[in-house]
Amino acid sequence: MIIKPRTRGFICTTAHPAGCARQVQEQIEYVKSKPAVKGPRNVLVIGASTGYGLSARIVAAFGAGANTIGVYRDGGSVKGRTASAGWYNSAAFEQAAQEAGLKSFSVIGDAFTNELKADTVEAIRKEFGKVDMVIYSVAAPRRTDPNTGETYTSTLKPIGETYTNKTVNFHTGEVSEISIEPATPEEIEATVRVMGGDDWKSWIDALSAGDVLTDDVVTVAFSYIGSNITQAIYRQGSIGQAKDHLEATARQMNEELGSKGGKAYVAVCKALVTQSSSAIPVVPLYMSALYKVMKEKGIHEGCIEQMYRMFADRLYNGGDTPVDEKDRLRLDDWEMRDDVQSEVSTIWNQLTTDNVYELTDLEGYRKEFFQLFGFETDGVDYEADLDPDVKVPNAKY
Repeated sequence: MIIKPRTRGFICTTAHPAGCARQVQEQIEYVKSKPAVKGPRNVLVIGASTGYGLSARIVAAFGAGANTIGVYRDGGSVKGRTASAGWYNSAAFEQAAQEAGLKSFSVIGDAFTNELKADTVEAIRKEFGKVDMVIYSVAAPRRTDPNTGETYTSTLKPIGETYTNKTVNFHTGEVSEISIEPATPEEIEATVRVMGGDDWKSWIDALSAGDVLTDDVVTVAFSYIGSNITQAIYRQGSIGQAKDHLEATARQMNEELGSKGGKAYVAVCKALVTQSSSAIPVVPLYMSALYKVMKEKGIHEGCIEQMYRMFADRLYNGGDTPVDEKDRLRLDDWEMRDDVQSEVSTIWNQLTTDNVYELTDLEGYRKEFFQLFGFETDGVDYEADLDPDVKVPNAKY
């Protein structure tokens, strides 16, 4: 079939296998062009098929030469429909790892379940013995608690009062005003249950109980703070409560892991185009302005640059790990520079539908959105007739 993008709001319902493979290869080539990382040897990545999880796995494997196990839920092609982008990404990663002589495996299923955790423990025990790094990069809109059976759904809402600000339809370029009603206490609690630290800790507890963690294990989960423009909808909103819980969980796990020499970190990353961020009102418009400023200053980064910096400059730099006053890894340091935020604010105050393409990098944002699904990537023939049914090598569990 000839595969074209089909969109529904902030979701693309198709994915391109050759485009996804090309983008994975570009990330691998970037890492191989950089100095090697003296990092972990055996790495578990939970949420390994897209975004930071995929990039962290690539840096671990092709930067540090580590063995990796990737956990993800993505599905393959069914009845002539394309597989998910994450599936194609993982297939490309596994193929490249195999060709490079790196040991890697995929564990496919719902990361929230106790059964998948147990399967992963057994896979680690059989293949690696133990892991010395655990990356947690799960981003899901809902979660079923495996112990109670209750399903929680997250919300992206402000807290306390209605929030009104500019937003953009990044497909059409229309800038408009949006008002979002505040979250209820029940919605806030549900968001914490989905996007807080509960499942991360459950994973570490299961891995510890299974005796598949080294004493000096390092585990990392991801967060975001952002600028004053997005504070009400993000860090001070329902999702911000979840991120506060995530950080509190890291402090709790530090006490438990630290007695043996382990460490838990929350890495605060820069704003990047993801399926999740595309769904948050206001954020795509802010990011379009941010991208223009950071690109002009030569300090723009994508997922792979952020993850390489996390490994090489923060976690495995040969010395102390630099953290902020809350023990967080700050990879958003360039985004939050005073000069960057000042220029973004100036742009923000002027934005209208008429000038959005002139004042921001909305076109770059839109292109990166489609690249999440393997489209609009240089060097790919999008008129080629492709089989959407791609197998994932080493998907043994």
